[in-house]
Amino acid sequence: MESDRFERVLDDELRRSQTARDIANAVASAVSSGELQPGTALPSIRSLAMTSSVSPATVSSAFAILRRRNVITTAQRRRARVTSKPALPVTQSMPLPPGAKDVSSASPDAALLPDLGRLLSDDLWQPTAYSTDIWDPALHRAMSEAFLADGVEGELTPTNGSLDAVERILSAITHPGDAVAVEDPLWSSMLSLVRVLGLETVPVAIDDHGMKPEALERALKARKCSAVILTPRAQNPYGSALDADRAAALRAVLDKDPSLFIIEDDHASLVAGSPMQTVTTGRERWSITRSVNKALGPDLRLAVTASDPQTAEQVQGRFIVGPGWVSHFLQRLVARALNDDAVAARMREAESEYTARRGQLIGALAAHGIEAHGTSGMNVLISVDDETAISSHLLVAGWSVRSGAPFRLESPPFLRVSVSQITPEDVERFADTLVEIMHSSRSSRY
Repeated sequence: MESDRFERVLDDELRRSQTARDIANAVASAVSSGELQPGTALPSIRSLAMTSSVSPATVSSAFAILRRRNVITTAQRRRARVTSKPALPVTQSMPLPPGAKDVSSASPDAALLPDLGRLLSDDLWQPTAYSTDIWDPALHRAMSEAFLADGVEGELTPTNGSLDAVERILSAITHPGDAVAVEDPLWSSMLSLVRVLGLETVPVAIDDHGMKPEALERALKARKCSAVILTPRAQNPYGSALDADRAAALRAVLDKDPSLFIIEDDHASLVAGSPMQTVTTGRERWSITRSVNKALGPDLRLAVTASDPQTAEQVQGRFIVGPGWVSHFLQRLVARALNDDAVAARMREAESEYTARRGQLIGALAAHGIEAHGTSGMNVLISVDDETAISSHLLVAGWSVRSGAPFRLESPPFLRVSVSQITPEDVERFADTLVEIMHSSRSSRY
């Protein structure tokens, strides 16, 4: 039997294991070395507890650690197995029912994007050699000024979007099995990235002002973490944003561990609708990444990271063995956009419109006694009892929303609605439909 093979491979290690982390590390090491192949079944919790001479609760905790690291997968009434392949996200466009309104996408409103076509000209194209510097001078100057305006001084590095930057940073500073503290709920793509890199997620509860300081302190005491990943504003999916008091409280917690690497994903900075606050002040190792995708368009895969010099050197070094640089043509176009008055005016209009839509939707839901959150960015999080059933009923009623499941670690159920895809005329109609479905759902239980 496969479970017999499991115990033969790990017999000595399991007998020496005293804690859940000992067991998890032994299993992860055997998987990494190839001694345990993908698909191998694990023994039952009770059987493994007897082999290890620990309690079933300890083994259960070890399984939870391995699930978070994506080393094993579990299903109800079935044995846990070694993961067959990384949990890579797959984008699937499902056809919507006729007449359905899609408010599930966090893409910016195309009508609020600036017209970059008028900025194209013959001089935008310039031949580039392999030895060309990684930076277009105009973009470096524009981004330096933007960071300095928010009191951020650091070495700047261009990347192909914010997720690309975070992946390069995590690959440079962590090893498989390391733990990172993350927001809960967390942007689903970031959560998938952390899992694919073989890192353990340590969830930190959040509210309208970002990570809760007491939750972060508990998380860091419970598990030695290599890094903390947080979103200073426009948090996806919660819509939270740090204020000065919360940033100061989080810095006080983080100051207790100077070795922690801080990663801030300021992905929607240009249209976030809230001022910049950072917890990286005074840190030795840190990074803040800003993307242009939300403000200028998703097809412009460009972000800029400010960081300490060592991190910048590591990220730039990884570029050398990969793409080498970010397209200079793209850099010149973005630099031209950031220095254009009409583009700046359109970004201010978009920021104002997203802010107004969030307020309208949250207000309409509050009038019906429905809890919703969203102080920054393009998303509103709506607390519900049964996200799967309610999202399904909404789809039948003509509304496509995101269920909270792909974003959650330990946080309660919710729905995410993108205000970039909802108009003022839609707000009351959506709120009325949701209220009707929620009341019907509650009534059906009795």
